[in-house]
Amino acid sequence: MFHKMMTAALALCLLAALCCPAALAEESSLYVKKVENLPEDFIFGMDASCVPALEKSGVKYYDFDGNEADVYKVLADNGVTHIRVRIWNDPFDAEGNGYGGGNCDIANAVEIGKRATQYGMKLLVNFHYSDFWADPGKQMVPKAWQGMEIEEKTEAVYQYTKDCLEQLKAAGVDVGMVQVGNETNQYLCGEKIWFNIQYLMQAGAKATREVYPEALVALHFANPEKGAYATYAKKLDYYQVDYDVFASSYYPYWHGSLENLSNVLTEVADTYGKKVMVMETSYAYTGADTDFNGNTIGDGGAIVKDYPFTVQGQANNLRAITDTIVNGTPAGIGVVYWEGTWITVGTESWEQNHALWEQYGSGWASSYAAAYDPNDAGKYYGGCAVDNQALFDAAGHPLESLKVFRLMREGNEIPVQADALEDVTIICDLNAELQLPETVNAVMTDDSRQAIPVQWDLTDADRQQMREGGVQQYDITGTAGGMTAHCYVSMVEYNYLSDYSFEEDGKGWTWTDLGKADELYIEDKVTDSLTGTKHMHFWSAAKNSVEFTLEQTVTDLPEGRFKFAVSIMGGDAGDHEVYAYVKVDGETVGTAPMSITSYGNWSTGQVPAFDHPAGSEVVVGVYVKCEGAGNGAWGKIDDALLNSVK
Repeated sequence: MFHKMMTAALALCLLAALCCPAALAEESSLYVKKVENLPEDFIFGMDASCVPALEKSGVKYYDFDGNEADVYKVLADNGVTHIRVRIWNDPFDAEGNGYGGGNCDIANAVEIGKRATQYGMKLLVNFHYSDFWADPGKQMVPKAWQGMEIEEKTEAVYQYTKDCLEQLKAAGVDVGMVQVGNETNQYLCGEKIWFNIQYLMQAGAKATREVYPEALVALHFANPEKGAYATYAKKLDYYQVDYDVFASSYYPYWHGSLENLSNVLTEVADTYGKKVMVMETSYAYTGADTDFNGNTIGDGGAIVKDYPFTVQGQANNLRAITDTIVNGTPAGIGVVYWEGTWITVGTESWEQNHALWEQYGSGWASSYAAAYDPNDAGKYYGGCAVDNQALFDAAGHPLESLKVFRLMREGNEIPVQADALEDVTIICDLNAELQLPETVNAVMTDDSRQAIPVQWDLTDADRQQMREGGVQQYDITGTAGGMTAHCYVSMVEYNYLSDYSFEEDGKGWTWTDLGKADELYIEDKVTDSLTGTKHMHFWSAAKNSVEFTLEQTVTDLPEGRFKFAVSIMGGDAGDHEVYAYVKVDGETVGTAPMSITSYGNWSTGQVPAFDHPAGSEVVVGVYVKCEGAGNGAWGKIDDALLNSVK
């Protein structure tokens, strides 16, 4: 029944006819189509910042012959050209305890840089200008720079960058690129306005030109799906910031389509004459966790899988991104995989691993990080949440997908076979008959799809239980071609609203912006959705700039008694007023308050049942007003439900 795993090793006879007759390639079992026009100097990078901390925790790495080896040599032997390493100013508390995440100070970078240079790779230096993680939502100023005015901070950035680079140069490290800031979406080192941010970027670039004049200077941004890159590039041009490369993060779980990525990067390159690249990407080879800490990405239908969570799927994803940057983005110069060496420090217990994470900083954050980042790392410290996206298994042996970097140059088009089954997602009304598909798609190693028959493990008793079990999701398993198939079924009440979960881009909905918010649109991001992949998104940086209504008018509602509910989640709202409401013929007949607290905590407003006379017009809606706090009020609205009441 539900969640039942099929273990029978049935032959894939249905797929035998799909395989090519040619002999298997000796080099690799990985199917890789050659990337045409791939330049010899194309950057294949690997962020491997945590390796020293992992090695101190007892981790060992191996080559493809099973011999223990320096992981940086293994990377170089398999086509990696650049090692990316983050640098935090001072990732230690007053007693010298590391914050975690590799405790990535300049000493760590020098050690990694020497090893990378030894094996013929260049170092890609990633300055966060923070004492710990910097990303679009968090750009904290280093402890030593707190309270500085912009002039003093600019000088500090210049001197710090120059000093770090001089240490690398003195150690003989071959630096090929320097990244001034990490995912600096309108924020950097505690600064929140471009007039100040550009000074810091200029300072970092100036130091780089002086110490490593041949190195490229890169600026790094995230969220290409939000359409803000043209604005960022325009600001950089206006302030005449000195840089060579406009770089983007691209995680397919969150960052939209490859076509959009290519379009926004090409626009920047064509308009301002800059090189472009993907500075961070990764993909899961399994949904399983190996270090008792839980993963950012896993199985269960919570995200849309562009590729299966397999070694081949991992390779196909990287190959598709590379092809997009090479052949779809004329100024593209490289792709960097993020922390492909970050594996578990042990497989015995959480307690054993926790001790290592605390001692050596080999988890994403230690408890000591609370001294610097009490609201995030200080609460949620622990191990690695991306071990299932590494290019090595839990024991340190390289996965076949590591070979994709060099195989893309010549191709390895071996016989095609089934790699995994595509998940099925269905939304079914509680009062309707559940219809499951007769076939599912087998995802082939060349990323093509082949429909094959499926036998679902679902009895009449199961169907009855689903009808009577109310609103919830079920994982129905089955068998197809000897593999386990998954159908994720969301049982819902009949809804009289159009596009209740915004999957049709807000069809039937009207939003009225009363406060001139920076962002107010339908967002396609499954991890932030309550149902499906889309939702209504809002964000605005300025205080008191979030105020809007979201409404739908229903004109064909039958006479009767109804209820309306809608959900919201978000953060940084400050003082706020949020409520769901219902109007009948223009008169408000019911409201329900909602609250905005933190990411993932959905608040549902349930308007009390109301009567609907025949022929009247019903308007349902949400009113949102936020003062805003921190980095600006933001939120997501999803699952608007207008149901009958018996």
